[in-house]
Amino acid sequence: MPIASTLIKTRLSLMMFLEYFIWGAWYVTLGTFTAEGLHFTGTQVGLAAGATAIGAMVSPFFVGLVADRLFATQRVLAALHCFGAAVLFLASLQGDFARFYWLELLYCLCFMPTLALTNSLAFRQMRDPQLEFGPIRVLGTAGWIVAGLLIGTLKLEATAVPMQLAAGASLVMAFYCLSLPHTPPITRVGRVTVQSIFPIEAVKLLGDRSMAIFAIASFLICIPLQFYYAFTNLYLNDIHVSNAASKMTGGQISELTCMLLIPWFFRRLGVKYMLVAGMVAWTLRYLCFAYGNASSGMWMLWAGIVLHGICYDFFFVTGQIYIDRKASLALRAAAQGLMTFLTYGAGMFVGSWLSGLVVEHYSSTVAGIVTYQWRAIWLFPAAASAIVLMLFLATFSDRERGRGVGESEFTAQTTP
Repeated sequence: MPIASTLIKTRLSLMMFLEYFIWGAWYVTLGTFTAEGLHFTGTQVGLAAGATAIGAMVSPFFVGLVADRLFATQRVLAALHCFGAAVLFLASLQGDFARFYWLELLYCLCFMPTLALTNSLAFRQMRDPQLEFGPIRVLGTAGWIVAGLLIGTLKLEATAVPMQLAAGASLVMAFYCLSLPHTPPITRVGRVTVQSIFPIEAVKLLGDRSMAIFAIASFLICIPLQFYYAFTNLYLNDIHVSNAASKMTGGQISELTCMLLIPWFFRRLGVKYMLVAGMVAWTLRYLCFAYGNASSGMWMLWAGIVLHGICYDFFFVTGQIYIDRKASLALRAAAQGLMTFLTYGAGMFVGSWLSGLVVEHYSSTVAGIVTYQWRAIWLFPAAASAIVLMLFLATFSDRERGRGVGESEFTAQTTP
């Protein structure tokens, strides 16, 4: 297949823009809407934020079955986004937690597989994904940023409008997917089993001591990570930071900047200390949130937001490259899927439950007004991140130093 034409690249870029516009439109402000708009408890807010983690745990199985064996990818994407649009809109109309949660969970089961499916479809249209995918995928981050700027500027964070906007964009995406290049199943043969999706050889990679420690650290660090995703927007709005959703897009801008710096740091620091830098940034971010404020301490809040680039890129992107090196060519996709299950799935699910408990413990309601002890709340994930960091420093060893790599090896792997 020749290198993707300019027209194909443009169409794939628009697909990525819509995909992440949808996610950024509803997920960033979910905590604010459920806490201030629907008056859910801290535990309920955490569980709502964790619905994406359940979707992430199911996603590898769904993608391994559908994208590779049964149906054309663009048709699956259209069906998931069309059904998801209706479910997300219904969820936005609910005031009862049980009805809201089950509808949101159903939506996440539809949406989370589309993240992998859009990547899969894009890869299938390219001859050299490492060279071509990065400039296309960056439009996804742009979509996330545009969604945040729009919602923050219009001051919609505590309303159902972001979810309804995402539902409308999802419907547009459904029709758009039908226009994408035909991407048929890779194969229709063979019986589908858990082992065909997560081969036992990929699981056996965890028998390597350094790989096992990395997997455990990745799982553990995703627990405090969920504090950021679930409660940052609520926190910024509660302490009266203006245009909080817009300001939070600074994290994605930082992410793009850090992607350009990763090759330079990788050659000088190697795998271990790149991962360590990511975890140090995690601890610093939560300390900045704990001691910052909306006036003289606003610089600390900005620092906490901007540190997102180092938090995500230096740990997760470096980790993806580390897995790519440790696994054989035949097992790389399965190994990445296994790590996604452990991190975005299991780790963030535990984090959503724990963050909800912590926020509820450090909050009180008087005359219908909820008061949060934000310093105590943020010190909890700061301490948790520091503990994971110390354990990782004491136990992880990888003799392989960073090698010279081109930027394209890194830019293909970024996510918001």
